[in-house]
Amino acid sequence: MAVNSSTPTELIEKVYSTLDERITHGRNRFNRALTLAEKILINHLDRKDQELERGKSYVDLRPDRVAMQDATAQMAWLQFMTAGLDEVAVPTTTHADHLIQAKINGKEDLLNASHTNAEVYDFLESVCAKYGAGFWKPGSGIIHQVVLEQYAFPGGMIIGTDSHTPNGGGLGMIAIGVGGADAVDVMTGFPWNVRWPKLIGVHLTGSLNGWSAPKDIILKVAEILTVKGGTGSIVEYFGEGANSLSATGKATICNMGAEIGATTSVFPYDEAMERYLQSTSREDVASLANTHADNLRADPEVLERPEQFYDQVIHIDLSKLQPHINGPHTPDLARELKDLGSEAKENGWPLEISAALIGSCTNSSYEDITRAASIAREAAAAGLKTKTRLLITPGSEKVRATITRDGLLADFEALGAVVLANACGPCIGQWDRSLEDHEPGTPNVIVTSYNRNFPKRNDGDPATLAFVTSPETVMALALSGRVDFDPISDELLNDEGESIKLSIPEGIELPPSGFDPGENTFLPPPADGSDIEIKVAPDSKRLQVLTPFPAWDGNDYEDLPVLVKAKGKFTTDHISMAGPWLKYRGHLENISGNLYLGAVNAYSGYEVGYGKNQLTGDTQSFPDIAKSYHESGQQWIVIGDENMGEGSSREHAAMEPRFRLGVVAIARSFARIHETNLKKQGMLPLTFINPNDYDLIEENDRISVLGLKDLAPGDPVTVEVLKPNGERFSFLTTHTFSDEQLNWFISGSALNVIRSQTSSS
Repeated sequence: MAVNSSTPTELIEKVYSTLDERITHGRNRFNRALTLAEKILINHLDRKDQELERGKSYVDLRPDRVAMQDATAQMAWLQFMTAGLDEVAVPTTTHADHLIQAKINGKEDLLNASHTNAEVYDFLESVCAKYGAGFWKPGSGIIHQVVLEQYAFPGGMIIGTDSHTPNGGGLGMIAIGVGGADAVDVMTGFPWNVRWPKLIGVHLTGSLNGWSAPKDIILKVAEILTVKGGTGSIVEYFGEGANSLSATGKATICNMGAEIGATTSVFPYDEAMERYLQSTSREDVASLANTHADNLRADPEVLERPEQFYDQVIHIDLSKLQPHINGPHTPDLARELKDLGSEAKENGWPLEISAALIGSCTNSSYEDITRAASIAREAAAAGLKTKTRLLITPGSEKVRATITRDGLLADFEALGAVVLANACGPCIGQWDRSLEDHEPGTPNVIVTSYNRNFPKRNDGDPATLAFVTSPETVMALALSGRVDFDPISDELLNDEGESIKLSIPEGIELPPSGFDPGENTFLPPPADGSDIEIKVAPDSKRLQVLTPFPAWDGNDYEDLPVLVKAKGKFTTDHISMAGPWLKYRGHLENISGNLYLGAVNAYSGYEVGYGKNQLTGDTQSFPDIAKSYHESGQQWIVIGDENMGEGSSREHAAMEPRFRLGVVAIARSFARIHETNLKKQGMLPLTFINPNDYDLIEENDRISVLGLKDLAPGDPVTVEVLKPNGERFSFLTTHTFSDEQLNWFISGSALNVIRSQTSSS
């Protein structure tokens, strides 16, 4: 299979060739018009006869391609290597973007990363070459931006091992973030199993004006839906307001759909997408999409009566939308920018800003950069300077080369900005602030145009309060140096003591001279990779060959200790931290040293990440307790609060507890990807039917999970609690296993199922 630096026309033609027939079948089946999401999903069904009940049915889908970033790809490839196949079954790419630490500047940081991560990069390059996948070298850019520029197309379907894969929805694609085990399913030729989603429609009217930006739309949506309001749903945008947005603006909105727990987000095909495809040298894709345009939008009846077709409809008038900013610590804590100052004072948050960061996969488009640069250019001409450190992260080599050619980076550098590598950097915790005037543990505020703001997310410092907003607002706040500044109403003083009122930012949708491709950083696989040797040193600290997890022994889980009962936020960052731990993403044993380090113990008297070892009675870190239980052969359970596993898609958050003999997770609710990851690795994720039962579990209790031999889809599961005094009581939990997924549990993992099937074929 040839893997190219862009999606071949032949693949797109194949996808479009079935649209008419399958969409007609879908309309007949439902006896109604179809939404855009339904059209794309129906066209990618593995079988047309599957049940399609929203929020209940599990279906098998056939994605068009797989994309992986270097942090998650390591474990995915290590799993694929055990499947016994010679080649990936669908076009697959790996993107080196997560392991580059931001510290000095882009050039030096990239050189340092190339040296520090040489072992991992060599592994990824060789494994891609051997199994027929493409490799985007360090410096290429952030996976989601590269996918938007090179691979995304209207009506297609891609899965990616990163939660912000939905960025591709900006080009009308169903793009879904998954765990590595899901990716391996597709890479091995098996369909991808997922619950048929509910649908949330967002009706956009009017058009943005003034300081408002696409980022403000998703911040408003997150405020409305909260971090779990989109769980199990696809968010579909429509209306005249949607058509008024650029393709990259749409991508920003879809990217941050991950922050509301949505399966993905998508926009209908329109002229803005056509312009973007043409500007990125994909005129042939635009031509094909134009031919099939009616099938790449919701049916007219849907737009006329949306409440009849979506499970929930949100209406937003863009002409009235004001600049927003969210944070700290959660992406759904949003308010209008003008209100942040008073809220900061009420809460005792610092008013001074310690750093301002522009870019990332969410907001580094040409349009984003031109709007922020117009402010920087005006500020420099007016004698203004930034009052805080300003960092710029280009989303891709193509973006970097183009904004350098057009003088936009120079506009920022004139104000003292530091340009970082084309990589994730501070957005995902790869930010070394040791050269800054920053004392860890000191409360400080940063403002970013990124997507997440969990504690420790950016710099590993729990005292850092991160706020997320649009690039142009970040630029304005960098000039003021304070969070109580509103560029709409407030003025700044220059060195001459003159009052300066910032003008409304001006953006250019696409580069007038086209995109500069920059350096060629794509490595296609050879025609025959069979002779390529993949080397994993036995004593490597970064890579470790996997041993399959054992199958379920057929017995109930009895008298298990609770390793951790987490209180409040229990994101994948809390479960398996990034930052310095990224270097161990290919070594399951070593990365398990971070297991639950960020968890807040629901029982009093403990520091974050610490609890009681039930075997010894000692207070230890959670990873040390897990290691102790593992070495003693003691299985255990974990208790979560609401939306357990929110955030990044990292399957390490499921593999680590499984490796350390965790067998059951019980929570008030789960984030979609994490729940699936747990099931894929052979763990049993259960949800309290009565959320108050969470409160009944005490530190020294022992837990039994009963009736597992009769485990069946839709049936409740009994959990029994044994108190130290001998008292017993029980409560009911529920689960989301389908018949197929129950086989994952019985076999010990989904990969065990795949391995058995490929070995017998």
